[in-house]
Amino acid sequence: MPLRFATHSKRVQKIAIEYGWQPSARYTNLRDVQDFDKVNFIDIDFKNYDFDKHLDAVKATKPHLTVAQDVFHLDELDRTLEQAEQLNKHADKVIIVPKALGFEGILESAIPRNYILGFSVPTKYGGTELNPKEFKRPVHLLGGRPDTQRELGNLMNIYSFDCNRFTLDAKFGDYFVGTKFVPHPIGGYDNCIKDSIKMINLLWENYSYESKF
Repeated sequence: MPLRFATHSKRVQKIAIEYGWQPSARYTNLRDVQDFDKVNFIDIDFKNYDFDKHLDAVKATKPHLTVAQDVFHLDELDRTLEQAEQLNKHADKVIIVPKALGFEGILESAIPRNYILGFSVPTKYGGTELNPKEFKRPVHLLGGRPDTQRELGNLMNIYSFDCNRFTLDAKFGDYFVGTKFVPHPIGGYDNCIKDSIKMINLLWENYSYESKF
């Protein structure tokens, strides 16, 4: 089963960890993980990215995974790889997120093999437009619906994913049942979070990750 992260509030993470998920936080919000012994994923604020703050957070937490700045244009790749090299000194693995369509046909050769590739799951707010079949190595899925993430697992080798979508629906009393969100029979935010996570785990229960490191 892939590594799973809910980069959200401490309340959500405590529930998620009970079901095998791992502590995580954005570099802008480390207070949510200050009570955990180990932080395994440091996410970024890609719209207002600050490399220095990100690097400081990674140095402080020594996570298993962190994600470098998204590559929207090919001429940004060198900068991102330079930053990723610095991040990699303090994290076990660094995720590179290629979003430029110019990566088509050259993705695997353009990005060094020691990095995991990140795929931003498409939503109405955007996402990776590259064909999933371009991703030949271990992949981290960023955001999106949990059922869409699982469908992508049939096209790529998923090492890990972060998922927060179910927290939005929980605010309205809905939870994830495998293919859609429906009203919870009992209700309550925590019940929605718990049962959504249990269903997501079930979707990935028999998934076989193929290690290529």
